[in-house]
Amino acid sequence: MSKRKREEGEMEPREFTNNFDAFSEEISKSWQQISEGFAGKLKAGISSLLPRMVEGLRQADDHDDSVYTGKTGIALLYLQLHTAFQQGDDLATSYQHLKAPLQRLRGRRHTFLCGDAGPLAVGAVVLSKLGRASESQACVDKLHDLHRAALDPGLPDELLYGRAGYLYALLYLKSRLPGVTIDDAVVERVYRCMIESGGTLSKREKSKSPLMYAWHEKNYVGAAHGMCGILCLLMQVTAPWAQQFLHSHIKPSVDYVTQLAFPSGNFPSSLGNSSDRLVHWCHGAPGAIHMLLQAHKVFGDSKYLEAARRCGVVIWERGLLRKGYGLCHGTAGNAYALLTLYQSTKDSKYLYQACKFAEWCLDYGKHGCRTPDRPFSLFEGMAGTIYFLADLLNPETAQFPALYI
Repeated sequence: MSKRKREEGEMEPREFTNNFDAFSEEISKSWQQISEGFAGKLKAGISSLLPRMVEGLRQADDHDDSVYTGKTGIALLYLQLHTAFQQGDDLATSYQHLKAPLQRLRGRRHTFLCGDAGPLAVGAVVLSKLGRASESQACVDKLHDLHRAALDPGLPDELLYGRAGYLYALLYLKSRLPGVTIDDAVVERVYRCMIESGGTLSKREKSKSPLMYAWHEKNYVGAAHGMCGILCLLMQVTAPWAQQFLHSHIKPSVDYVTQLAFPSGNFPSSLGNSSDRLVHWCHGAPGAIHMLLQAHKVFGDSKYLEAARRCGVVIWERGLLRKGYGLCHGTAGNAYALLTLYQSTKDSKYLYQACKFAEWCLDYGKHGCRTPDRPFSLFEGMAGTIYFLADLLNPETAQFPALYI
């Protein structure tokens, strides 16, 4: 058990002690790639967890249609299983989970993770793969129609509930369905709106960062509600009209966030928060690492990679979380961070570390972790862990869901 002192005295640690062997030259010989034996363990784990998830979902809230914790998240998992295994009826099962969300669109939120954009985007892909082109196009058209609401000045910009979540849905379709027509003018308007919004708040708060964002009047840093998620997504837009903002707005904003790191390498959850406690995708190094590695890819500056490696140290030391095994604030989400670091560096140390975290996840429920509010969902629970285990079978192309296009 960790004995680190906290600001509020001796608090219960948020992580388990990592007792896995440290990476060594001897270990490196066995971890240049995923072995057939380890791939077999991953497949066996998936086969064991899936029935538990299916049974657990029978008791879940039937009215949650979101990607984050609802039916569309389960649909996205089965789409992932179809991609990974190309067998069985995973695609048909994915559609079965989408039927209700597509029939009862809320008309309230417009993001991929927590709003109508999620069912519409995932539905367009699944329906296209099922050969139902006209229904797929209808989903695309409805997603397009949401753009006016996404440009509402009162909408926040973050990934979960804000404008970035709608932008991601548009870019998701452009990358997954290259034959579909996504109006580039709509993409540009949403992108420029996010730049303008960030610039306006920066000026109002007299920030040193050209772009500044807030959610519920708080300047969050992490991937879910804050600048790391927004900037990671903005850097993935490669259209010519977006290039003018890369060096004037985005890079100096990334630099601003980078210098917020604690001496440990971890990141605060929000500006002015001095607590070095959270090591989650939503708040902390496991989310910041994606922004840093994307910045290294786009700008080529080694300082971003160095900061990402420091994040990797924190995640390896403190990433086996008592909160559970999920993507948003669990061990699987932290494992994705290490896997992304492996993809950027080709350093087998990070592949080994991601696989050790996967081994932890294969012992699902045996560590005494807390039970999430939605224990079988994609971002809080078991579905997200299965998603990661399936993605790990192809470590060169694996991607944290709803963050990369």
